[in-house]
Amino acid sequence: MANWFTSMNVRERRTFAACFSGWALDAMDVQLYAVIMPTLIAVWHMSQAQAGTLGTAALLFSSVGGWIAGILADRFGRVAVLRLTILWFALFTFLSGFTQSYEQLLLTRSLQGLGFGGEWAAGAVLMSEVIDKRIRGRAVGTVQSGWSVGYGAAVLLVTIVFSVARPEVAWRYLFMLGLIPALLVLWIRRYVEEPAVFTAMKATTPRGTQLPFLEIFGPSLRRRTFLASLLAAGGLGGNYVTLTWLATYLKTVRHLSVLSTGGYLGLNIVGSFLGYVISAHLSDWLGRRKTFVVTACAAAVTVACYTLLPLSNGAVLLLGFPLGFFQSGIIAGMGATFAELFPTRVRATGQGFSYNTGRAVGSFVPTLVGVAAASMGLGEAMGICAASAYVLVLVAVALLPETRGRELESTVAPEARGTITASYRPQPVAR
Repeated sequence: MANWFTSMNVRERRTFAACFSGWALDAMDVQLYAVIMPTLIAVWHMSQAQAGTLGTAALLFSSVGGWIAGILADRFGRVAVLRLTILWFALFTFLSGFTQSYEQLLLTRSLQGLGFGGEWAAGAVLMSEVIDKRIRGRAVGTVQSGWSVGYGAAVLLVTIVFSVARPEVAWRYLFMLGLIPALLVLWIRRYVEEPAVFTAMKATTPRGTQLPFLEIFGPSLRRRTFLASLLAAGGLGGNYVTLTWLATYLKTVRHLSVLSTGGYLGLNIVGSFLGYVISAHLSDWLGRRKTFVVTACAAAVTVACYTLLPLSNGAVLLLGFPLGFFQSGIIAGMGATFAELFPTRVRATGQGFSYNTGRAVGSFVPTLVGVAAASMGLGEAMGICAASAYVLVLVAVALLPETRGRELESTVAPEARGTITASYRPQPVAR
């Protein structure tokens, strides 16, 4: 790992640091809700279906945020949109701490989702365009491991705050701490620059030219757009089951205390972090498609064993590590893969649309779990829904091309090159 990281130049390292920090803080704000959810169910007497709806609402709006941010990033710049989205999700996480009812929290969670989805759309394409193609999979995938760091920070904060404050007010303090990510914007504004490939494209695009959003649905790209969306729907749908319901499962089905739940989640998070990092390396070594197949199959088997077999608490603790490893391993390769499927002029649009359409579809899976849990039990609902989602990954991968090592400037299909901008010529990225 040290070799590829030290081989990056100053610009690449600053971009890596900005995107890693932004994704980690984004995850911290989002996962605060998942860890707080058991308390909200008890304090506000919410049903599991309502709790699942709160999770789904944020994910649905994050899809809209990702679509909008992708279009804006192709028009105004990746870095500018990244700053805006971080400020947005930090503000509405903070405001969630002042809500007084389920309906009010539903509103702030939904608005938070706009920034949450937009941050990934802008940050993933920024990383993909700045980092050299030889290490793109490792770098972009490792940035996504920041999610585990943010999730871990959320669990740590919950453990600390709940140990010193009553549950009825502790959850409010935690949401208010969600304003912390706004401070990162000051550093990004000073040190992070737009990618050279993007500025070259903008410089050669005639003034007043509209960036064609509909191009990703044209003959040369619509198949890729659909399959990338399907891949994201399966991987994220299965992932969201664990991210949304694991803490509740451990507390209500396994009857663990808040402190014990933190330990179980901690091992799951360590596995998740390593899953991102190792799978990111595998995507460069084995290829994108093989890595998706291995991680999806392993994730389906692991989540089924975790939730459907009559395991002891000790076995559940240990199995939490591979559960986190494989569920996150699927996600690690998506950023680089999606960037390699679309040309520069619509890369953020295509990447943002595909990932966030998958997020929108996948966001319904936690709600399905909440509804199904009423009749079959929470563990059974989690296992069946997550394993079923991972099947979609295998279908998409079977139909997608291998993209490892592609030059981003040449990812448009040959038959479509005449429809792009005739004046655009790829420029070498300064290293």
